[in-house]
Amino acid sequence: MSLDIQEINRVLSQVIHPENGENIIALGMVENIRVEDNNIKFTLSFKKARDPFASSIKKACELAIEQAFPNFQIKGNILELVKETAPKPKAAKPNSDSLSGIKHRIAIASGKGGVGKSTVTSNLAVTLAKLGYKVGLVDADIYGPSMPKMFGVEDAKPFMVEVDGQELIEPVEKYGVKLLSVGFFVKLEDALVWRGPMATNALRQIIQQVNWGELDFLLFDLPPGTGDVHITLSTEFRPDGAIIVGTPQEVALADVIKGIKMFTGQNLNIPILGIVENMAWFTPAELPDNRYYIFGKDGCKKLAEKYDLPLLGQIPIVQSVCEGGDNGEPSSLTNTLIAEKFNEIAQKVVQEFSKFSN
Repeated sequence: MSLDIQEINRVLSQVIHPENGENIIALGMVENIRVEDNNIKFTLSFKKARDPFASSIKKACELAIEQAFPNFQIKGNILELVKETAPKPKAAKPNSDSLSGIKHRIAIASGKGGVGKSTVTSNLAVTLAKLGYKVGLVDADIYGPSMPKMFGVEDAKPFMVEVDGQELIEPVEKYGVKLLSVGFFVKLEDALVWRGPMATNALRQIIQQVNWGELDFLLFDLPPGTGDVHITLSTEFRPDGAIIVGTPQEVALADVIKGIKMFTGQNLNIPILGIVENMAWFTPAELPDNRYYIFGKDGCKKLAEKYDLPLLGQIPIVQSVCEGGDNGEPSSLTNTLIAEKFNEIAQKVVQEFSKFSN
């Protein structure tokens, strides 16, 4: 079977450079395409050394070729070339680390989707910032990034800055929170068909190659479940503690237990700061003193007691919470009841965290 170079060009034009949103063919990054026997070979040309997206672009090219031409070999056949258009940056300082100025790292996880983990994370980050702490947030839900929408910054375009000889991504900042998400580099309506290594490499870039500066807290909003992203984050970036989010339902509680065991297991050994019970009860706006336990009562509270873990807080179902997430304005900024609940949770997080850091 023979291949036309134009066919390969067409397939590679589907690969987008995350920094500027253009495909790599239009950017002139693909050179010297050739087909030798059943091998497809070409050169990827980058305009600067240490392009933070080089590895993910290369993997995206490999995946695109493998899916389009399954009978041809691509792995190991892509040559990377740097064509700098500006003077080379100064050499990085020895042992420079973009995470060195971060005091505390907290992973926020849920065993299953749909329990409001990202809502809890965004409101907790905003509340910590309101309390005067310097806060960063990594949207580590690679396949379903939601933080750009929750903070109302879907159109933000992070740019590169040079810090001590290193080119780093400048995070987006809103409500006093420094934020970075893979959602800034892809269209939110597009499905990310990435294998595990591609997803974990993207995670590394949006954590490590970022100009975080000095932070008191860096929160990681993890995807639901227990998979590659959780393992990579926990082993390579070592959160100092984890928060598990659940709801009172029995099926949700089973997954909370999985999350607890994942973090406290011998392989990860990360302490649990506590459990947050979301959707604990429903309170109608016109009946603020009424509570309707739609999904059961005190499920996470009982679980916390069973595993001798702190219950950081119980968040009721309030319409403004959903509306705030959709409108890019976390409800802890506007709703007095929710603000009080998250203020209590934030204070407990600080207290619990201090136990582990002493």
